[in-house]
Amino acid sequence: MANLVKENIRISLKAISSQKLRTALTMLIISIGILSLVGTLTAIDAIKAAINSNFTRMGANTFTIRNKNMTVKIGNRGRGPKGYRQITYDQAIRFSKEYEFPAFPSVSTMASGNATIKYASKKTDPNIRVFGGDANYLTTSGYEMDRGRNFSGQEVEYGTHVVILGKEVSEKLFGKKTDPLDQIISIGSGKYKVIGLLKSKGSSMGMGGDKVCIIPLNNVRQYFSRPNMSFTINVMANTPQQMEAAISEATGRFRIIRNLHAGMEDDFEITKSDNLANLLIENTQKVTAGATFIGIITLLGAAIGLMNIMLVSVSERTREIGIRKAVGANHKTIRNQFLVEAIVICQLGGLLGIILSIIMGNVFSFFVLEGSFIMPWAWTILGFTICMVVGLISGLYPAVKASRLDPIESLRFE
Repeated sequence: MANLVKENIRISLKAISSQKLRTALTMLIISIGILSLVGTLTAIDAIKAAINSNFTRMGANTFTIRNKNMTVKIGNRGRGPKGYRQITYDQAIRFSKEYEFPAFPSVSTMASGNATIKYASKKTDPNIRVFGGDANYLTTSGYEMDRGRNFSGQEVEYGTHVVILGKEVSEKLFGKKTDPLDQIISIGSGKYKVIGLLKSKGSSMGMGGDKVCIIPLNNVRQYFSRPNMSFTINVMANTPQQMEAAISEATGRFRIIRNLHAGMEDDFEITKSDNLANLLIENTQKVTAGATFIGIITLLGAAIGLMNIMLVSVSERTREIGIRKAVGANHKTIRNQFLVEAIVICQLGGLLGIILSIIMGNVFSFFVLEGSFIMPWAWTILGFTICMVVGLISGLYPAVKASRLDPIESLRFE
């Protein structure tokens, strides 16, 4: 059996080599179909990996308390837009002091989302995010210190003019020749002393994790104050297993702080670190479905093209089929020969498409998402399986037609 398969493959390769241009065009159509399917799915895997990397870097044991967004009620009983109270500084600080669960709470707020940072004659683009945080902010937000130090309790309390820089901000202002530590930079109209540098967190998916500056929380309250400023509370439980208990405790404690009585809905929301990641990943399923549909349509066209080339091949090789039958080949042998030929063409086209899709997906991962190498084993196996099915479907009718040719009429065919 194995020898028969090898012989059929050898004959198929010989037949393919005799019609190079026609076969190459058919293989190209198949490879484009596989590229559109497997390549897009590989890119989606890269997107999922980047999402998980960005949103779960804080840890699976971290959650955030923030004020709810405004909602609109629709209907006869609706009362129009409903706004929720901001989380005040006093409420956030009270929570961090009264929260008795074994965890690390931190309080933070955004000072600016489009700040320009200056040092001497150099300055950044106006796209730097400036956060105010306490001594626990780096830990609960997933940042790691590269050089320098974190805020002291005294600096947070008195709002000292010190700053911790993200990697990209540091490189933009100081380059490689100047040591950023202890240098004085300008944020808005204020002067700040650089006391720490953060490790790179990555900027994939447009999150800009390295375009940040972190200053003491009370400094933001003094110099970046604005009406209805809202504060965010990050909480890191000791272990992921304690997350649900920590969230329940936090909900009960914060309801007391917000003076919410029994029966009243929460006017704040608690988000786990992986919730946004899961939401975005769910949205990529629509893209996956669209890519699959496009790939199937392209492969359908390739299947029609392959069936056409096999029918032409049967017509051109009618005399050859008659000779094979005359020397003892039965209809099953002829049928298998043409089936194997169709499968070989499909697999060669699929191999080319899979190689191109892996290259395309990883180029997207490296240069767009700044991610790592991805080998889509599942999609690769799926690609080869689809090529096998397409080969069988496209080659079955021509193979059956070839096997049913009358040997006498075939020998007389010109």
